[in-house]
Amino acid sequence: MKTVTVDLGDRSYPIYIGRNILSQQNLISQHIHGKQIVIVTNETVAPLYLAKTKAMLNTGDLHTVILPDGEEFKNLTILNQIFDTLLENNCDRQSTLIALGGGVIGDMTGFAAACYQRGVNFIQIPTTLLAQVDSSVGGKTGVNHALGKNMIGAFYQPQCVIADTNTLNTLEDKELSAGIAEIIKYGLLGNEKFFHWLEQNMSQLLARDPDCLAYAIERSCMDKAEIVKKDEKEGGIRALLNLGHTFGHAIEAAMGYGQWLHGEAVATGMVMAASLSEKLHWINAEKYQKIEKLIKQAKLPIHAPDTMTTQQFIELMQRDKKNQGGNIRLVLLKDIGNAVISDDYEATLLLETIEQAISHNARKSSKE
Repeated sequence: MKTVTVDLGDRSYPIYIGRNILSQQNLISQHIHGKQIVIVTNETVAPLYLAKTKAMLNTGDLHTVILPDGEEFKNLTILNQIFDTLLENNCDRQSTLIALGGGVIGDMTGFAAACYQRGVNFIQIPTTLLAQVDSSVGGKTGVNHALGKNMIGAFYQPQCVIADTNTLNTLEDKELSAGIAEIIKYGLLGNEKFFHWLEQNMSQLLARDPDCLAYAIERSCMDKAEIVKKDEKEGGIRALLNLGHTFGHAIEAAMGYGQWLHGEAVATGMVMAASLSEKLHWINAEKYQKIEKLIKQAKLPIHAPDTMTTQQFIELMQRDKKNQGGNIRLVLLKDIGNAVISDDYEATLLLETIEQAISHNARKSSKE
């Protein structure tokens, strides 16, 4: 087992990474301070891991909330099911919420924990690769609104994160690829050496080689933890973690939440960010092609939906949380391993990037 620490002073917490660690009772018990526990999971994960999680917990005051599975259910209406269970069982401020599932469950459980009685403890047990390398780490919680993704939420840190790599064995292939998209992101942001490692080991990741997966998860968590330590509430450099997300969130909103996996949309968004960076002459064509090739190797889309319009993209991107003064701020690339937050680009180049991404005559999609 590996342990990565998110260093936030008195709110620091460990990320445990390893095989079959969901069976280690002492791992979770040290982070539970009260007697009341509510496990929040979904209809897909519950049959797989709910019994094993319950077996780790030595308490008679245990309740479960099983939510429908899918990004389309990440909203305030479904969130109330968690509050209903907490209130119906008279859960107090010493209660602990446990998020057992992917990013949707983690975000919603964390937001419920931040809100209930103005804050109760929660623990993340991510069961998807995307959640293990990204959404479970750093304390971003929230729900979607019809007009924007994750626009309602809070920064709220867990007590710990338990990433059991055995849970990845039950993931669908496209869910695995969606998680790899976020792993590629860390290579592009500030770790060129890791990017090259991914080029050499992508086939092993797709084959679910346990050692490769464990290394990629640990490396991603270390990189994210370092950024969160410096900028917990996204006042500056943490926004770099949104590489590809401004484009990607627009795709998710336009297509309807759940139609594209988050990692699929982010993958296309990273290709679009790289394309705009190339147009700005910040990266050359060779580096753009390396990025596109790696994302295609991960079996991820590199092309936006052709049902979207340029105007629709722009309108949705204008709602992004990074924007300031009405300008669309994007995470772009000065190099592989060197990302910047910028609105210093010509609007015509952004429009050209979007038009190419949605055009059938542009760079062909790996989904087709």
